[in-house]
Amino acid sequence: MLTLLQSGFGSFIAENLQTFWGFTGFANATWQHFVMIAFGLVFIYLGIAKKWEPMLLVPIGFGILVGNIPFFPGLGIGIYEEGSVLNYLHFGVMKGVYPPLIFLGIGAMTDFSALLSNPKLITIGAAAQFGIFGAYILALTVGGFSAAEAGAIGIIGGADGPTAIFLSSKLAPDLMGAIAIAAYSYMALVPLIQPPIMKLLTTDKERRIKMKPPRAVSSTEKILFPIIGFLLTCFLVPSGLPLLGMLFFGNLLKESGVTKRLATTAGGPLIDIVTILIGLTVGASTQATTFLTPKSVIIFCLGALSFIIATCAGVLYVKLLNLFLKPENKINPLIGNAGVSAVPDSARVSQEVGLHYDKTNHLLMHAMGPNVAGVIGSAVAAGILLGFLG
Repeated sequence: MLTLLQSGFGSFIAENLQTFWGFTGFANATWQHFVMIAFGLVFIYLGIAKKWEPMLLVPIGFGILVGNIPFFPGLGIGIYEEGSVLNYLHFGVMKGVYPPLIFLGIGAMTDFSALLSNPKLITIGAAAQFGIFGAYILALTVGGFSAAEAGAIGIIGGADGPTAIFLSSKLAPDLMGAIAIAAYSYMALVPLIQPPIMKLLTTDKERRIKMKPPRAVSSTEKILFPIIGFLLTCFLVPSGLPLLGMLFFGNLLKESGVTKRLATTAGGPLIDIVTILIGLTVGASTQATTFLTPKSVIIFCLGALSFIIATCAGVLYVKLLNLFLKPENKINPLIGNAGVSAVPDSARVSQEVGLHYDKTNHLLMHAMGPNVAGVIGSAVAAGILLGFLG
């Protein structure tokens, strides 16, 4: 009798242990999960050790870890399982809620003085958007993507994560994880990718061009700019309203002088909270089963090409523009890279490369002009693509 009881109890324990094992991540893991976890660890390492966009790479990297913990289906915890906590947090990404809030914060932190003091610089930001449309054509003709998917992939060339998320949520939700990760990756890699291109496309003489100090911009100009800029861009591209409207509204809060608390909130606590949510949930959406596909590899390659094209277009456009400018008004081509909207990293790259050739040539304030113009340009480009393809 005792032997039978012991045998039954042992069988009961074994069955429960087997059931428990079936629910563990070890039992449900595949090699793809471990590959993605390695990706997440690399992102965290680059953010902490290298200090490359830590505010983005650390949340995204940890999000990749969260999204790639293997679990038994049907537990209601996955980011794509309706009703789960992660699914609710991801709602802001899927419905395009977080990107406009990010743009509100960017507007509240941005000083458009460099752009207003030299309006020609806005054309550099426009020229750099050629990378977006170049990648769109490549994705459409070579990559085998649909027109909507190609448009979402092309926006990676703007080096603007929130814009990439916003557009892909509308045009290609299934590719959002790969597009967002590619966009943020290339934003973080600006200091590595852009300098060799800038040096290759410029001469020693061009790199030493000293630009005139920017003129002082009045507070009236600063207040009128977000209002006029909003009306012009949104009448031209109404589909860009969610991004452009919030960007210019945030800037008006900053420059009006009477809404300092609102501007401080938008450019501080609010953008920090949204950055945490967008980084974590975008990372968690890159589950191995849906992310590790040939399409993702192609998207990363096309994203790199679009970013390179955008950098080249900005630098080459300045060289072309200089042909029509008087010697005293010439623009240093090293600020052409700042036409992509990776604010303020691409402007810092302009400064660092410029100082390498002339320790007295400070380009940061000049580079901020095309840099903030690139933010506007990428939002306008997203609006154009959404209007045609949405």
